[in-house]
Amino acid sequence: MENPKRESAKLLPMPCNSSSSEADVVTVDVHATKDLIHSGHHYLDVRTVEEFNRGHPVKALNVPYLFMTPEGRVKNPEFIHQVSSICSKSDQIIVGCQSGARSLKASAELLNADFLNVKNMGGGYADWVENGFDVNKGNIAHL
Repeated sequence: MENPKRESAKLLPMPCNSSSSEADVVTVDVHATKDLIHSGHHYLDVRTVEEFNRGHPVKALNVPYLFMTPEGRVKNPEFIHQVSSICSKSDQIIVGCQSGARSLKASAELLNADFLNVKNMGGGYADWVENGFDVNKGNIAHL
């Protein structure tokens, strides 16, 4: 059964909801994401810097949602501030991670911080690579 929140490349604006949850986040697949990036949407990769450096979609911006510490993964306390320094709250943003879990949480948090046009990339970077889409490797566009 198809997820009713999943949309194709033709997207409708999502109204801001001050109490957005993960269930409220619109998810698009990697094919729609690729088209949206080419049409001017920002791609926000929320994986760690180390993951990002191993490869990322072309034109990606990197703001980690979580950090790896000796105690495990810890949420980036500056996430919203860092995203706000590179994207305006009205920008069209696609959020991606490795598989879609972190990006879903990050997308909900951005919507709760009054970002208006945020979508999650379902399947994450793993699906991006599996579909043979272009990738960059190395330290590019970190914050």
